[in-house]
Amino acid sequence: MLALISAVARNGVIGVDNMLPWHLPEDLKHFKALTMGSPMIMGRKTFESLPGLLPGRRHLVVSRNAGWHAPGAEAYSSLESAVAAAGEQAFVIGGGELYRLALPLADTLYLTEVDLAPAGDATFPEVDRSVWHETARDAHVAANGIAYAFVTYSRR
Repeated sequence: MLALISAVARNGVIGVDNMLPWHLPEDLKHFKALTMGSPMIMGRKTFESLPGLLPGRRHLVVSRNAGWHAPGAEAYSSLESAVAAAGEQAFVIGGGELYRLALPLADTLYLTEVDLAPAGDATFPEVDRSVWHETARDAHVAANGIAYAFVTYSRR
């Protein structure tokens, strides 16, 4: 099973300058709970934006640079090779280009829908409601006033 996990603003923005455009500690906890123990597939820029290796998870990094490597990360030249190497339930965690490539292969989307419309340079692909069915929604308001919802979509 392949799942995509992302926090997405109303306007589809997921990042700006390789950073999240909001501060939602609750979303980071949710991300950790869902991905713990599972392989995470990501692009090189996403890997480099992490504060370091995230404990308890394999880091499969897709890069066009055949010579790229980083301690603790597994480098792959394509999304397909990373998915094959994951060998079990894996999460694609970004960035925008990798989400677009992975969306047709995914079974499940775990989206934190953030009620903001910030400027940004990375976006999540549009979720086609004829392909994806919402199966769960858990709405919240963060201490900083940002409204958000943890939403799960399954492929129809």
